[in-house]
Amino acid sequence: MDLLHKFLNIVLLPITLTVLLLFMPPFLFLKFLWSFKRSIYRENVADKVILITGASSGIGEYVAYEYAKRGALLALVARREDRLQAVADRSRKLGSPEVVVVRADVSKVEECKQFVDEIVNYFGRLDHLVNNAGVVQIRLFEVFTQFSNIASVMDINFWGLVYSTHYAVPHLRKSKGKIVVIASTAAWLGAPGLSFYNAQANWIPTETTEGCAKAILDSTCSGDMYLTEPSWMKAGFWVKTVCPEVFEWCFHSLFVNWPWTSKD
Repeated sequence: MDLLHKFLNIVLLPITLTVLLLFMPPFLFLKFLWSFKRSIYRENVADKVILITGASSGIGEYVAYEYAKRGALLALVARREDRLQAVADRSRKLGSPEVVVVRADVSKVEECKQFVDEIVNYFGRLDHLVNNAGVVQIRLFEVFTQFSNIASVMDINFWGLVYSTHYAVPHLRKSKGKIVVIASTAAWLGAPGLSFYNAQANWIPTETTEGCAKAILDSTCSGDMYLTEPSWMKAGFWVKTVCPEVFEWCFHSLFVNWPWTSKD
């Protein structure tokens, strides 16, 4: 086994680089043609049923507005019913024919099953599931004292996504629908103070919430598998891959002493 690893260490990298150099030009050309086609033939979400978790504020709220502008039927889920009602009212004014509000906690498996069943029974179908519900807790790892607080973050950001998706998948298969997952570059470009958040990263907006929501829906309707928004964040992936030591040093210098990072 050691001999095999030594052999692969020597030959695999140059072989991979050679294959990529040969493969990338035709692949990028085909990718361009495919993206051009998708930009013309975008999905029409009018009268489709869209379930959005964490819809009471932030990206979830503005994704709801973007769907509403395109005439989608909305099912909004969150823990704050008063905020959901406000989002629902505005969504109706923006063009959604019908909006249903469901107060639920995605960290509880029985409530996830209940709101998926309730929404499907009401509308008769489900076309898109937008997994947006998430919270963030910013604190350096060594200062954590109450691990129960960490568990609650994991329950919402990780298990909430799992529970909602599990119960929605059978209905999405019937409608050939889509699952939209709002993720974060923090999962790959991990910053100090976000140790547990990085492990199950949900989202950290780096531009206006409205602009981010519009980009998400445009990408969804175009059939994209992945979206990095804003696109300049991709530069961080390259820097970390090519110069990981420089990347880690910069992140440590910039973020360990953030004035809003709790150290007590």
